[in-house]
Amino acid sequence: MSETETLARRATDSPAVDRLARVGLVCRAVLYALIGVLAIQIAFGGNGGREADKNGAISEVASLPFGSVILWIMVVGFAALIVWQVGEAIKAHKLKDRVESISRVVVYAFICTALLTMLLTGETNSDDERSRDITGKLLDLPGGQLLVGAVGLGIIALGVYWMHYGFKKKFRENLKPMPAKASAMMDRLGLAGYLARGLIAAGAGVFVIQAAVTFDPDKAGGIDATLRAFADTPAGPWLLAVVALGLLLFGVYCLGEARWRRT
Repeated sequence: MSETETLARRATDSPAVDRLARVGLVCRAVLYALIGVLAIQIAFGGNGGREADKNGAISEVASLPFGSVILWIMVVGFAALIVWQVGEAIKAHKLKDRVESISRVVVYAFICTALLTMLLTGETNSDDERSRDITGKLLDLPGGQLLVGAVGLGIIALGVYWMHYGFKKKFRENLKPMPAKASAMMDRLGLAGYLARGLIAAGAGVFVIQAAVTFDPDKAGGIDATLRAFADTPAGPWLLAVVALGLLLFGVYCLGEARWRRT
C-alpha cells in the first residue's frame, strides 16, 4: 500500500470525518427535499417564480431564521463529503469507482461554492445560468458543436445509468446491514429517487444536444428548466409532480443513507 493510500485511508477512517460526512449527507437530503418541494409548487402553480434547483434550495435555506448558521453547517458538511470522496478516489482500485468518487467531489465542490457565494454575497447563480454559460464557452471552441453534443449524450447516458442503478438497487452495495423493515423502505426510496434523478439528467442532456444542433447556448438548461419542461409535456403538471415526489423521496433516502451508509 502506497503512502498516499495509507494517508487517505487514515483520513476516511477518522471518526471525525465519518461524523461530519454524515452531517453532509443530511445536508444533501435537505437540498433534494427542498428541490422536490419547489418542483411540486411549480407543478401546481404556487412556486412564485422560484427556481427548483440546488441554488433555489440554498436560497430557501438562507431565508429561514438562523439561515446563515445552517448554511455554514452545510459548508462544513459538504467539505467533509469532499474529503471523504477524495480519500475514496485514492483508495479505489477500479476505474469506475474512482471516476464515481471524483464526479462526486466535483458536485460537492460546486455546492460548497454556491453555499459560500450565498453567505458572502447574498446571492448565487442558478443551474440554468451556469449550464448556458458553460455551453456557450464550449460552443466557441473549435469543434464546439460536436463537443457539446458529446457532453449532451454523456449526460443522457448518466441519466440512463442512474435509472438502471436504481432499478437494479445497486445503491444497496453502499449501505450497511440493517433491519428488514428499514432495508425494504430504503429499497423503495432509493428506487424512486434514482429513477427521478435519471429522468432529470436525461432531460437535461436533451437540452444540451438541442443547444449543439442549433448552436444556441440558451437552449441548454439545468434542473429547473428540465423540471419545467416536464410540465409542458402531454402528461402536463402530473408528470412533473411525480418526478418532484421522486426527488422528495430521494431526500428521505439520503436521510437514511446518513444513518446506514458505509464510510
